[in-house]
Parts: sequence; C-alpha cells; structure tokens
Amino acid sequence: MTPRLLARIDAVLTGRAVDYTRPGSRSAIAKQPVAGPVLAGPEGLVGDEQGDRRVHGGPDKAIHHYPRDHYATWRGEIGAHPLLEAPGAFGENISTTGVTEADLCLGDRLRLGAAMVEVSQGRQPCWKLSDRFGVADMARRVQDSGRSGWYYRVLEPGEVGAGDELVLVERPYPDWTLPRLAALLYRRTLDRGELEAALALPLVPSWRTVFERRLLRGETESWDSRLGGPGP
Repeated sequence: MTPRLLARIDAVLTGRAVDYTRPGSRSAIAKQPVAGPVLAGPEGLVGDEQGDRRVHGGPDKAIHHYPRDHYATWRGEIGAHPLLEAPGAFGENISTTGVTEADLCLGDRLRLGAAMVEVSQGRQPCWKLSDRFGVADMARRVQDSGRSGWYYRVLEPGEVGAGDELVLVERPYPDWTLPRLAALLYRRTLDRGELEAALALPLVPSWRTVFERRLLRGETESWDSRLGGPGP
C-alpha cells in the first residue's frame, strides 16, 4: 500500500515506577513529556518503566498510544479534571490528535518517527486508572467506551520525538479494526464465528487463550479483578 500520514506526534512521555495507591502496589502511570528524541526498542522507550511487569510492558506492550482526541469527550463525562489539561492522563507514551482506535487495525505497521512499530493489541484498562483519576469506575468506563488506546510492539528500533510523523505503511488485516476486536472481547463475547475468525490473527498469547477458552467452555470470563483491583 502507499504509505499514508495519519498524524504528527504531540508528545512522547515516559515515567518511573513509584509506590502507588494501594499497599504493595507500584506504578509508572504518571508519565511526563520528554524533551528531544527517545530511542524506542523492543522493550519500549528508553527511560520508561512499569510498576508490575507481570501485566504491563514487555515486547507486546512496548509502547502505549492514547489519542488526545478523546480528552474533550472525557471532560464532558467526568468534568474538568486537572489530569485532562495535558497529555499523559491515561499513562500513555505517545499522544496525538487526528487518529483513534477506529482508524487502526490489528497488525498495522507504522513508521513512528524513525522506528517501525506494529499494532499488537488494544489496551485493557486496570484499576490504577480509577485510582489515578479518583473516579471509582474509571477503568470500566474506559473499557466500555472503547476509548482505551492501543499498544505497539517495536519491529525496528529508532528514535521518536514530538513533531515526528506517524505513517501507516502496511495493513495486512483490514477487516479487523480495533473496535471490532474490542466488541468481541467485551460485548459479542460468545460469537463463535467471530471467535474462530479472530484465532486466525496474530493475537497476543493472552487474547488467544481467552478466545480459545470461550470456544471450549461457552462462557465469558470475569474482568472484575483487573478493573477493581486489590482491596485496601
């Protein structure tokens, strides 16, 4: 396909892991914009950390992209929250305007600055977002709204900085938009035809396991632990 400019990067953000809101928890969700270019590699951006490597970070969640386009909608829903005044409210590494989940498909390959990245999965929000915003059901709101952002794996390392271009260079699965996958995860959870079709995609292992289990058992798993988190 002919490469297509999707957006320019408004901000690149990184964060350090610190003690978080609940006993024993740590998080690097409070990411801040970086001045100048940052090297993006297989494990993510240099200088970026994750509080719990069991569920965050790694090659399939190397870089988190969240559209600034959604901020106005969130202000309309939860009010003029101070976190929504600047990029980084959702713990994102990349902030842009002009491209959202509806514009991307699983497996899309994009030039992110000098790096080549691939859309690996949509974000599945957790309780740390609720604590960050001080809104008890914020994680569930993000999940239900579909305004969750997405993750990249890094295929070719390179530097990325504010002002760089985000360019779509390849789309091997044009029928599988991120909203279609989100619908399968959270709403059409036992649609056998969709589940079987999705298993032909290059899914991350955790999603493949979920879809295979649904086909085998005919039941939908609970997301309550991820969304509600540990007790006080």
